[in-house]
Amino acid sequence: MEKKSKDKEAGFETRAVHVGHDYVAGTGAVIPPVYLTSTFEYGNEGGFDYTRSGNPNFRMLQRTLASLETGKHATVFGSGVAAITAVVSTLKSGDMVVAEENIYGCTFRLFAQVFEKFGIEVVYGDLSDTKNFALIEKHRPALVWIESPTNPLLKVLDIQAIADATHASDSVLVVDNTFASSYLQRPLELGADLSLLSTTKYANGHSDALGGAVCTNSDVWQDKMIFAQKALGLQPSPFDTWMIQRGVKTQALRMERHSENALAFARFLEAESNAQMVRYPFLESHPQYEIAKRQMQGGSGIVTADFGLDLESTLSLVESLRYFPKAESLGGIESLCCHPASMTHAAVPKATREAVGITDSLVRFSVGIEKVDDLIADLREGLAKVK
Repeated sequence: MEKKSKDKEAGFETRAVHVGHDYVAGTGAVIPPVYLTSTFEYGNEGGFDYTRSGNPNFRMLQRTLASLETGKHATVFGSGVAAITAVVSTLKSGDMVVAEENIYGCTFRLFAQVFEKFGIEVVYGDLSDTKNFALIEKHRPALVWIESPTNPLLKVLDIQAIADATHASDSVLVVDNTFASSYLQRPLELGADLSLLSTTKYANGHSDALGGAVCTNSDVWQDKMIFAQKALGLQPSPFDTWMIQRGVKTQALRMERHSENALAFARFLEAESNAQMVRYPFLESHPQYEIAKRQMQGGSGIVTADFGLDLESTLSLVESLRYFPKAESLGGIESLCCHPASMTHAAVPKATREAVGITDSLVRFSVGIEKVDDLIADLREGLAKVK
């Protein structure tokens, strides 16, 4: 217990490696094992009964993620969408959500095709513009839902300012922190009530496990999340949580390389690609560059560009790349490219997509940890073929 009391004094990298090493007493195991059991004998010291209601691997990862997000609590789920579902399931018919207009396509789909049927209303607005904070004051919603940076346009929202506006209306602020990662940004420190992660992405970092998490300082919200994990069957697998626990140990190293590579890649796009628009939080040309520098420790690994091509040429470009497989997801050590209009945001109506800037010529790059010169050469060759 003495070691645990000193966890908060250690740096991120140290906590990522050492926090969450429970349930190893008597074995000497340096890395905790996977508890691949569906049920437990009653009366055990940990209070476990059935893995849907909790598992040692869940608790270990929860303690690690809470520490890295500098929160009191974390609850793990089977995917990022499961984490979103857990939060939205706490609402009741007639409740309203004010959401950033450029949100993840699956979040939009959940609101529009699932929870709308149960009487949950969502109002969208551009929350990078402080004038639209009036939506929060006007509607006094149950939740304010944002991402920063957003998917896929990489808008950076002022979390502290939105938290102040949210709390002034007695509302709860949810920040999807997936694109930034716990290493680069900690929404709870900026006033958010809930910080949500798809741990599939940068927390795990190896594209081989699914997971999600909700972190908070609120005992009340922690109880709600644990209830959702159990009652809705949103729990992860013990093996996936073990994999994510392993991955998170190298998050700091990976995020530094992702950010370094992505910035170099974005600068190449601005200088040489003739793209109509290039977005990366740590490019000086980014509309919210100053906010990004203030609330993030690095720009993360996502770069978005609009090449101004027709749909056929855009798809030809992304399918010609050698080191950027065309695939959904992001945050792994390998680079990927995504065509949001036909992939991650296909569930969003075309008019709605294009109104916020998700055009047929927009491409999202998840820049990995490879040698960046090879990534740039790959895209340069792909662009030359299209031209």
